[in-house]
Amino acid sequence: MSAAQRSRRAWGWHPLTDAWAARIVADAGIGPGDLVLDIGAGTGALTAPLLAAGARVIAIELHPGRAARLRERFAGRSLSVVDADAASLRLPRRPFRVVASPPYNLTSTLLRALLAPDSRLVRADLVLQRQAVRRVVDEPGRWARRFDLHAGRPLPRAAFRPPPQVDSSVLVVRKRSGRAPR
Repeated sequence: MSAAQRSRRAWGWHPLTDAWAARIVADAGIGPGDLVLDIGAGTGALTAPLLAAGARVIAIELHPGRAARLRERFAGRSLSVVDADAASLRLPRRPFRVVASPPYNLTSTLLRALLAPDSRLVRADLVLQRQAVRRVVDEPGRWARRFDLHAGRPLPRAAFRPPPQVDSSVLVVRKRSGRAPR
């Protein structure tokens, strides 16, 4: 096993392939000027097509080497790299979107932050463990009052290098306009 493979396993890192990242960004309907958070950005699988779509991207990456690689790879582009743990993320105070493949172990923490009453989230397309997506969609709880949640595109394990041991899919979150019925 190479040092890079050991590092990926130690961090639980399974980056998307470029083709699958492009599909996820296309499905999200990102347009020029959209403010988008890429949480767990890695080396930029989703960042590249987000920037190509004209988005202003805030890439959140904890791993120092990957954060440096993002800065180098996308220097001069509409990108801010934040060296931070997604678990302690401070969200923008203006409307924003999220297109991300975050670490699966942060799913609950991340959803609580993104779907909090004071969040300015407009839409999120999150690559998560398929079982977690089903759980959130089947039992949205209090989040259903402010957000529509549904399962988006399923991803085969081959959508990642190296492939994870679990199935994945996209959780699509859209802020409801107006008040939800009681």
